Amino acid sequence: MNGVIIQFFHWYHPGNLWNEFIEKAEYLRNLGFTAVWLPPANKCSLSIEGRGYDVYDLYDLGEFDQKGSIPTRYGTKAEYLLAIQKAHEVGMAVYADIVLNHRMGGDEEEKIMVHQLNEENRNERIVENLEVTAYTRFVFPGRKGVYSDFIWNHQCFSGIDYVIKEGGEL
Repeated sequence: MNGVIIQFFHWYHPGNLWNEFIEKAEYLRNLGFTAVWLPPANKCSLSIEGRGYDVYDLYDLGEFDQKGSIPTRYGTKAEYLLAIQKAHEVGMAVYADIVLNHRMGGDEEEKIMVHQLNEENRNERIVENLEVTAYTRFVFPGRKGVYSDFIWNHQCFSGIDYVIKEGGEL
């Protein structure tokens, strides 16, 4: 038998998604859905405004006071785990979206040397050896080393986003 998955989120969802899913899980299963795809549960650089793709801390699923809130846009870690438990209780599989290749909202700035690439051809360098200041150090002060004490810095990244102003200034 083939299963049917539902994407249980959209970009403009106002929040509190985990509790909404708990309330609707049985209804969705009765409609024939056998699986649910949930958005990234991690803490975002935009705190409760983030959608999960502006990753700040993969270990904070709405448990620590970081970026101005404890919950994420979708709720707390406890609510997330209850939503997963409810899905399993009604016989639905859960697919959790996890974004591993983004980091935003660093805690501290670092001076680093970069080169600018042509946006149309990422193999072509436009400017060599450009010193910039970027938020590339992530220390997660709210988590205080719980789950991982790894500190991210500029050496963990292969690129950064920055804007060159008119006149060549960053």
